[in-house]
Amino acid sequence: MRRTIIIAILAIFCFAGISAAQNKRVQKRLSSPTRVEVMYFHGKQRCPTCIAIGKYSQEVLNSFFAAQVKKGQVKFREIDISTPEGEKIADSYHVTWSSLYVTQLKNGKEIHNDMTSFGFQYARSNTQAFKNGLRNKITQLLK
Repeated sequence: MRRTIIIAILAIFCFAGISAAQNKRVQKRLSSPTRVEVMYFHGKQRCPTCIAIGKYSQEVLNSFFAAQVKKGQVKFREIDISTPEGEKIADSYHVTWSSLYVTQLKNGKEIHNDMTSFGFQYARSNTQAFKNGLRNKITQLLK
């Protein structure tokens, strides 16, 4: 009888400790600062416009968001969808070809912004408009 009571008390303390640890992780995730990920999806072979989208996206981050990149608030990810790892990520975004996504991670939620059409419209023909538009979107999502 005494053994059963001791085991029950130990079990309660163990579950309470696990619950408290999980609660701290959830609180940390929910209270973490807003982050933005710029994701450039592409295949093995890329056209000049696709190359421009990747190049100028990186330039925007390096020129205007260097401090936020260093802090981990802004991140650039180039994802080759022809690789098994890239294909898994692309599937989660329902991407089947070259694409540009700007994702906000805030309060444990992800908000995806598909900027593919914008990228293809401006990356080569009006580079400055592309850079300004991407910069404005990142700035908006960091708020």
